[in-house]
Amino acid sequence: MQQQRMGVVVIGQSPRPSVVDEIAAVLSPGLEIDLRGALDGMTRAEIDAIPPSDGHDALFTLLPDGDSVTISKKAVEARAAIQIENFAREGVKVAMLACTGKFPSLAPDGLVILPSAVLHHMVEAVFPKGRLGIFSPLPEQTALIAGKWQRPDVEVVGVTLRPGSDAGAVDEAARKMAALSPDLVVMDCMSYTRADKARVRQSYGGPVILAIAAAARAVEELVA
Repeated sequence: MQQQRMGVVVIGQSPRPSVVDEIAAVLSPGLEIDLRGALDGMTRAEIDAIPPSDGHDALFTLLPDGDSVTISKKAVEARAAIQIENFAREGVKVAMLACTGKFPSLAPDGLVILPSAVLHHMVEAVFPKGRLGIFSPLPEQTALIAGKWQRPDVEVVGVTLRPGSDAGAVDEAARKMAALSPDLVVMDCMSYTRADKARVRQSYGGPVILAIAAAARAVEELVA
């Protein structure tokens, strides 16, 4: 029997073994995870040449060497679409874009998991009202979270937490979030990890949704 394969497109470059590990932790054994990057083939100078035009256009990603970069969503979107199309041509049944940003121009064929949609519908389903806490990677993204998450009867509060931060920085961000007394917390970036969530739970006792785990569980429903 041929092994099932899912495609993953990160907005940066491959390889990203930590992303594969986080997804694999949720999926059933035996599913091959084929990860590719929207920026694969680009030099660092070329990546640095596509900065965001404003906060709405800003995306955060970690590169394979551990460096973090802030890049333009518009520039990434077209390249990510090509990688998703390549998976479809190769017969991959399910693909996932490993980013929680919204990509309104991305309209791929087939089964494609867009984590932003998964997160928003999940939160809408379980959280009709209350105070919603959002962790986001960049200050400019935190400044815009109300527009992204606000809806009637929901108050949104945000804390900036850069993925890849050391334990002390995660703990400090967690304490800031706990002080805001949210009823539900969303870790709104695919680069946050189970270890980050565990540290957040040491300061905040409420429910926490980890973006990469939520998106991977949607994949699990489609392939299991």
